[in-house]
Amino acid sequence: MNKAELIDVVAEAADISKVQAGRALDAFANNIIVALKKNDQVTLVGFGTFGVRKRAARSGRNPRTGETIRIKAAKVPTFKPGKALRDALN
Repeated sequence: MNKAELIDVVAEAADISKVQAGRALDAFANNIIVALKKNDQVTLVGFGTFGVRKRAARSGRNPRTGETIRIKAAKVPTFKPGKALRDALN
């Protein structure tokens, strides 16, 4: 399912226009991003938890040349599914 298909499903389920559903989906995603930038977690009970982890700097290898390179430390987004989501899939 892509974003346009998700907007269609949300609009139909909530009985709102596709424009309103698109704005709601954008607001939802943007606010999760804002919270993660502040190193906050976003927990949706039953669905899951969005968070941020720090990945340490490390050395890697350039696959083209075989040369050792240094990979910078980074913050990476994470998602841990909630029990209800896990149960729905199994």
